[in-house]
Amino acid sequence: MRDINSLTKKIIAFRDKRDWAQFHNPKDVAISLALEAAELLEHFQWKDLEETARHAKTGKSEIADELADVLYWVLLMGHDLNIDVLKALGKKLKKNAAKYPVSRSKGRHTKYDRL
Repeated sequence: MRDINSLTKKIIAFRDKRDWAQFHNPKDVAISLALEAAELLEHFQWKDLEETARHAKTGKSEIADELADVLYWVLLMGHDLNIDVLKALGKKLKKNAAKYPVSRSKGRHTKYDRL
């Protein structure tokens, strides 16, 4: 938790030094998050499983940059909306555990409402 708080403080300091908070409303932050996630997807677009595995190794640094960008926007949005993202993740994992009990979902990719 301390690491997440430390990262969030660094993100806020980075933003505030540049006076960018004025541009960071929830809509635009969510758009930025989606755009960064799309940039991550571009690394895998049009690649078969073998190419994907190879690129995951050779493009690791670039993929890491995109993951970092996604995390940046997640933490910024969590801060701005006063959402504890780790707590939210914990709650979501519990919800998913109820939706996808091991006895019915293990080894299956079926959506919860069709298990």
